Amino acid sequence: MTTGIAMDYGDYLRLDRVLDAQTTLSDAPDELLFIIQHQTSELWMKLVLHELDAARDAISQDRLPEAFKGITRCARIFEQLNGAWDVLRTMTPSDYTTFREALGQSSGFQSVQYRMIEFLLGNRDRAKADMHRDRPGDHARLIAEIAAPSLYDVTLDCAVRSGFALPEAHRDRDRTKPHSAHAEIVSLWATIYKDPATHWNLYELAEKLVDLEDYFRRWRFNHVTTVERVIGLKRGTGGSAGVGYLRQMLEVELFPDLWRVRTEL
Repeated sequence: MTTGIAMDYGDYLRLDRVLDAQTTLSDAPDELLFIIQHQTSELWMKLVLHELDAARDAISQDRLPEAFKGITRCARIFEQLNGAWDVLRTMTPSDYTTFREALGQSSGFQSVQYRMIEFLLGNRDRAKADMHRDRPGDHARLIAEIAAPSLYDVTLDCAVRSGFALPEAHRDRDRTKPHSAHAEIVSLWATIYKDPATHWNLYELAEKLVDLEDYFRRWRFNHVTTVERVIGLKRGTGGSAGVGYLRQMLEVELFPDLWRVRTEL
């Protein structure tokens, strides 16, 4: 039997709250585009964090098929986010200047969820977490994430449980800092890639991670291109170096061993 509770589409999705959350601060026609693009990106990033956190737990418990599904979903979310840049790029530099001053010091550089994704994927920096000290709740979340094992950390732990050995230097490394490529770990992955049938789950996990980083890199690249197209080389509204900073981020490798192993095969 049905419960008889009256709930329609708008009630379930709380559309009154969602659709009332776009408050423009100027009369510029393109400001609504700017707000919606960033709000929807934050919603997608909320889902990315949900999926990656679940994938990390699944890998920690050797439930790899569950992790595969979540990581694949995150890669497709970044494909969706890439499409959002295409929409934002319809805004010209002239359009943006009509409302840029209204943004004050607000900037995507301040996105806590983006920083959480970076930290979860292993690109960790305590200084970037401390930039959020003015919001104690957000700061605490970031510090807790730095203290937790990254997605790649639990992947290597899984490899150890499968019979592989990690170099002593890696076992003792500070996990609150980014992982650097290590020749012995690259060799570990080479063993897996040379005999995928024997090590199928780890092989598949590695490919899922590479796929995720591939889409994430494309998102970063499209971010740089969009920002340069709209504001050129100006500094960002939040005080960042703008395009210069974003270009530096293009050099970051989240899973460097998995990229190096391709040269070894």
